Amino acid sequence: MTVLEQPGSSRNKSSLPAPPPDWRPRVDPTPLLPDAEPYRLLGTAAAQELDAGLLERLYVQLVRGRRYNAQATALTRQGRLAVYPSSTGQEACQVAAALALEDRDWLFPSYRDTLTAVARGLDPVQALTLLRGDWHTGYDPHEHRIAPLCTPLATQLPHAVGLAHAARLKGDDVVALAMVGDGGTSEGDFHEALNFAAVWQAPVVFLVQNNGFAISVPLAKQSAAPSLAHKAVGYGMPGRLVDGNDAPALHEVLSEAVQRARRGGGPTLIEAVTYRIEAHTNADDATRYRTDTEVETWRAHDPIALLEHELTARELLTDAFVGATREGAEQLAADLRERMNQDPVLDPMDLFTHVYAEQTSQLREQAAQLRAELDAEETPAQEARP
Repeated sequence: MTVLEQPGSSRNKSSLPAPPPDWRPRVDPTPLLPDAEPYRLLGTAAAQELDAGLLERLYVQLVRGRRYNAQATALTRQGRLAVYPSSTGQEACQVAAALALEDRDWLFPSYRDTLTAVARGLDPVQALTLLRGDWHTGYDPHEHRIAPLCTPLATQLPHAVGLAHAARLKGDDVVALAMVGDGGTSEGDFHEALNFAAVWQAPVVFLVQNNGFAISVPLAKQSAAPSLAHKAVGYGMPGRLVDGNDAPALHEVLSEAVQRARRGGGPTLIEAVTYRIEAHTNADDATRYRTDTEVETWRAHDPIALLEHELTARELLTDAFVGATREGAEQLAADLRERMNQDPVLDPMDLFTHVYAEQTSQLREQAAQLRAELDAEETPAQEARP
């Protein structure tokens, strides 16, 4: 006997199956939906209300960031960096993320987000140490409240959720900001992180820099969603869509999300629509999958030019201000160039330092083997000296 054949079944009462009892959405999805168009401030009437001091701070950091990107790219051509994923064209995302955080908050960057770390106060040489192939992270994450630069896609996102959840359990007034590219949203870690963050109401903000391509794969081949910000609704958190080249708009949206998380409002997913002007890295040939016309179209929406237009309209872009800003950017580049051109003193045994608090038996065995090989190389060199 089937269920429908049992006494009291509804086989003959209705041809339609019964609905689930007392079903209703757990959360009204309407407030979670992002705007239909990316949020903007520059070029709108609302821009007149923006704080002049904030606009000037953003401009200084954008100009410094553009020069930093250019210098780091040059260092790869000189063999001083093994690889560099440039954020040229995305500086507004990088800078706004850094300025939206308090000192006590944590930043979880991807490999492309060295500029965010620098804008947050990290030594530029330390920010590039990992990309140089030297040592481990290159800096003390706890001292700077910056997690290690993450090369595997999206694996930093669950880490950010874990730290934010732990801080909330301890009663610490801390927010985690996790950055990821559009390609990283196709990884399982992205979905797992958003689900845990929403269920736990963890104080974490996810910033997706949608720069158009996951290396060579356009977004249309990664996702059929109306926007990446729409993915937030499926997890029960707000999604925000913002112009990723509009620095003050980004700063406002990020700051609101950070404060919302700090008040106990839970996580937010923010999609910043921007563009990667340069190749994925210095090892990539972007001309194979995009046109020069496309790139030039986005150059017309450059984050620095957009902010300069607003500063000029408000008579804030004086010759003295521009000169001082550019001089500061050149000083940053000159210092970075000089220090990166110095050969580091490397100890091969550092390979085994800071991997585990207590070394495993395998690491101890490998360390002993390397030490023996180094000693064997050193002995003939000493004997050959006069």
